[in-house]
Amino acid sequence: MSRIGKKPILIPEGVKVETQDQKVLISGPKGSLERIIRPEFKIEIKDGQIFVLAKDVRLRKQESKRVKAFLGLTRALIFGMVEGVTKGHEKRLEIEGIGYKAVLEGQDLSLKVGFSHLVKIKAQPGIKFSVEKNTIIVSGIDKEAVSQLASKIRKVQPPEPYKGKGIRYSGEVIKRKEGKKVVATT
Repeated sequence: MSRIGKKPILIPEGVKVETQDQKVLISGPKGSLERIIRPEFKIEIKDGQIFVLAKDVRLRKQESKRVKAFLGLTRALIFGMVEGVTKGHEKRLEIEGIGYKAVLEGQDLSLKVGFSHLVKIKAQPGIKFSVEKNTIIVSGIDKEAVSQLASKIRKVQPPEPYKGKGIRYSGEVIKRKEGKKVVATT
């Protein structure tokens, strides 16, 4: 069995978990999320904890590599949902480069990153942008949607290896390359 998949998920106070067939609905102080899980698994709620189990007894005994992987994935997705409705998720992106900047226009984000035009990124439902100096903060309750939108913003102008200009995740290390060397002739 998957090591991650075996771990139970604690249900914090103020979080309500419901299951209907293959659908899991989790609601908390920040909002509610739902997800359809794979048909090989079932969700059990006991003593304030969520357990992800294989439905078929034969699958529990002779689990294939694929079922083990999906068990860990399902548990991680549900854990992310519980964390999202209690604390929320956020991704920070840093802009580096002369003349590069981000501006909020209503709820949407406009980027000036070296192109002849502004790049506009629309906010999806449930996701907020905020800008502080050269940092863009993408926040929301759905971890997948926040990460996907942060990735989309980074793809607009990924950091280049010579000067490091571009948009990068906060704390991301870019391996710098050496430029051309000038040979002195005497």
